[in-house]
Amino acid sequence: MAARKETTGAKEASFEESLAELEAIVAQMENGEPSLADLMENYSRGIRLSQKCMKALERAEKAMDLLVKEKTGETEALELKIEGE
Repeated sequence: MAARKETTGAKEASFEESLAELEAIVAQMENGEPSLADLMENYSRGIRLSQKCMKALERAEKAMDLLVKEKTGETEALELKIEGE
């Protein structure tokens, strides 16, 4: 069956958790002989996870771009806050 982590609470999985689940799905699809139904479920879940990871990376990149552009020539230690995390 799919390497799916059920979310029972309101807390959304972190980037690292989503990436780990995506890697587990890929490994399962490469190493096993899942049924067609399982392949389709894993593929769908993998697409959703990859989109979530890409959005998180884009948010992080935009946040870093803002930090770099804000203080040109000066170095300042700021806590990076990423929306949606």
